[in-house]
Amino acid sequence: MTDFGIARALHLITVVLWIGGVGMVTTVLLPGIRRSHSPNERFGAFHAIEARFANQARWTTGLAGLSGLYMVWRIDAWDRFTSAAFWWMHAMVLTWLVFTLMLFIAEPFFLGRWLERRAAINAEATYRLVERLHWVLLALGLVTIAGAAAGVAGVNLAGF
Repeated sequence: MTDFGIARALHLITVVLWIGGVGMVTTVLLPGIRRSHSPNERFGAFHAIEARFANQARWTTGLAGLSGLYMVWRIDAWDRFTSAAFWWMHAMVLTWLVFTLMLFIAEPFFLGRWLERRAAINAEATYRLVERLHWVLLALGLVTIAGAAAGVAGVNLAGF
């Protein structure tokens, strides 16, 4: 296996763990907490469990970004970012950037505390907001994965 093949395998594994984890949190964990906890307990229960996943998400997001950057550098694919036909490359960078900002900046520095204060005032509305945000993040991840999978196979889902 070449260095590019290793980088691609690492990239795929980290994206599976990262976006798969988001899918698990969004479709299983959040609804499970909604059914098993009272409104005032939901955000606390979610926060306690999600904190452990956040560490995994930080590692996998970081490795996905590094392996993606390495692959672009290795095959000198910078010109793809100038073409609309490679929209999925832009989507990968955008998705990575959104998650990286959330995981490394927003959540640890202000978002977590803001959500806790908001939950103390209106627990149910805060939990609904957390659920909606996770659905948006999951949708972004899945659209990106679909576009990238089709794009590397030579199929352009956007028709550019």
